[in-house]
Amino acid sequence: MSYRVGVDIGGSFADFAVFDENRKTIHTLKVFSRPDSPGSEVLDGVKLLREKYGIDPEKITYFTHGTTVGINTVIQRNGLKLALFTTENFTDVLELARLKSPDMYNLLSRRPEPLVSRDMVFGIRERVDALGTVVTPLEHASVIQALNAALQQGAEAIVISFLHAYRNAAHEQQVSAIIREIAPELPVICSSATWPIIREYERTITAVIAAYVQPRVKYYLSSLQKALKNTGIRPELHLTKSNGGIMTAELGKEQCAQMILSGTASGVIGAGYVAKTSGVEKCLSLDIGGTSADVAIILNGQPHYDVGEYIGEFQIFVPSVSVSSIGEGGGSIAWVDRFGVLKVGPTSAGSSPGPACYGLGGKKPTITDAFAVCGFLGNATLGYSAVTIDRELARQAIEPLAKQLDRSIEQTAEAIIHIALSSMYSGISALVSRFGIDLGAFACLAFGGAGPMMGCLLARDLKMKETLIPPTPGVLSALGGLIADLKNDFVSILYRDLDENCLPEINDHFNRLEVQALDWLRNEQAHDGEYEIIFSADMRYRGQSFELETPVDIQALRRGDITELARAFHHEHKKVYGHADTGADLQLIALRLIIVGQTPKFELPVFELTHGAPSAETRVSAWLDGRYQSLALYHRSALRPGHVFYGPAIIAQDDCTTIVPDKTRVTIDKYANIRVVPELI
Repeated sequence: MSYRVGVDIGGSFADFAVFDENRKTIHTLKVFSRPDSPGSEVLDGVKLLREKYGIDPEKITYFTHGTTVGINTVIQRNGLKLALFTTENFTDVLELARLKSPDMYNLLSRRPEPLVSRDMVFGIRERVDALGTVVTPLEHASVIQALNAALQQGAEAIVISFLHAYRNAAHEQQVSAIIREIAPELPVICSSATWPIIREYERTITAVIAAYVQPRVKYYLSSLQKALKNTGIRPELHLTKSNGGIMTAELGKEQCAQMILSGTASGVIGAGYVAKTSGVEKCLSLDIGGTSADVAIILNGQPHYDVGEYIGEFQIFVPSVSVSSIGEGGGSIAWVDRFGVLKVGPTSAGSSPGPACYGLGGKKPTITDAFAVCGFLGNATLGYSAVTIDRELARQAIEPLAKQLDRSIEQTAEAIIHIALSSMYSGISALVSRFGIDLGAFACLAFGGAGPMMGCLLARDLKMKETLIPPTPGVLSALGGLIADLKNDFVSILYRDLDENCLPEINDHFNRLEVQALDWLRNEQAHDGEYEIIFSADMRYRGQSFELETPVDIQALRRGDITELARAFHHEHKKVYGHADTGADLQLIALRLIIVGQTPKFELPVFELTHGAPSAETRVSAWLDGRYQSLALYHRSALRPGHVFYGPAIIAQDDCTTIVPDKTRVTIDKYANIRVVPELI
């Protein structure tokens, strides 16, 4: 027997998905997260896998992990004390940022305090121009002066980000060598080595975030590697990456920027796999855990990718799965402000003490408590028996709010749910406007511990086509880690007008990127299987401020045909902006390459369809749409592919609870997905 294990750690639970390679079956498990001792939940889960399923750690052949250690370090601002070395007279790069207001509708809004305080930013006398030519040679004395000042002020690491280092990194490398010679124990991070992109702020903030989290991530991964080995798990630990791929933990220790969004990316990869397998071409994934609700657009099984995703208050400019945090999670706390207005979040009860209804010491009312008060939770075991719902504790937590609002406890609980749904509605509406999509043609794929609980209600408000609940929605992020491919991005800045004369230079850059990519895949990742290489270019019309990533036909370029690249950009520009100027001059800013090394995939089981309606396990009284109603209660294990029934209803299972509103038709498809469709009236 051999097993592949995927683990995803969220705000409340750590989720496990285990694929039995011999029987082709999947086992799932949840344990409480341990924010006080990150990594302990992984060991707790491994122990339970042995007890519950008889899975011997020595039989585990593959282990992948999605972690939030990096992003939590930034959010909680408990990373290293950094010093930043910049080109002389460019020391305000972090304060200036992009000169944008955080909230365009709030004149009093302020940009967040930088991760590197102004007194820890030092200018170095040197200058390289936009073509990579040295204008001012590096002054050794200014480096020594800056280093001494940084050490005196307690710098724990140095970030070097010089002007135009993406073109010529020699000065950054020289300063790094000087620092390592004088203070070899001091971590040094160069922006050109972290992610060599054009634009100073974007490159600098990406390097700063990577340096800020690197020691904590390295310590966490090293500790986890040691603990896994002590439990008998032999394969090398892999991590999910921000771009939806995987990498070895050893590489993750040094390239923290590439895996800082690993947790959210895993869920979207899992959702894309389920959507593609189930024949859902247009999908909006909805991942609701204990602390947040995250959405992503998935077309034909492929998520949207972008740069500039937010890590707390800051953007990081590495390629990543585009995920937007648009609302609260199940543990988000409800409260009444000084004007008597009911609010929900952003503070979360997390896993400790958790929602009041968990009976673990939590006293503050959460979204989960609201669902418990309304009668949707507490009808079956939850969290693989890790949680026992106590409705009375939930009522006690919400009662003070009810008194403040002069409403019944049930009315207050439903108001909490509506406010959370309203926040998500607003966030998704903004996302829809940004991408210009029609949600009426989209399915909502709800997962995470609280996704199915709120997904159908939100889809009803958004008038979406249907809601799809996969067989194990509570652990889909962990499942995503099991099917992720080895994947890495490479970039080379070109910055020149597009014409026939640049063809040799373009091909030379792509050839060098391809050599780097294959070296990464074959040597650093030890992958000798099949792979795919995707070429693209960042292009713009001359005079534009920003670029569009444009797909590249590499064979056309190698044949000497540059017109295909121009045509592709015009097509992309028209698709995004609605127009194209085919007579305008084009600029080529950067060349990109993505290499994808295929990993073994399991196939979702296909079942024969039965006919008829399932028998409800019982009926329960629940507060829905302003009144108590009698709802049929089904257990997920009793539902068979082909079954059809109608809402309102509650579907209970080990890892989550699904709430089906009135005037909906529920079918179980051949993959055992729940499909909830509004009835035509």
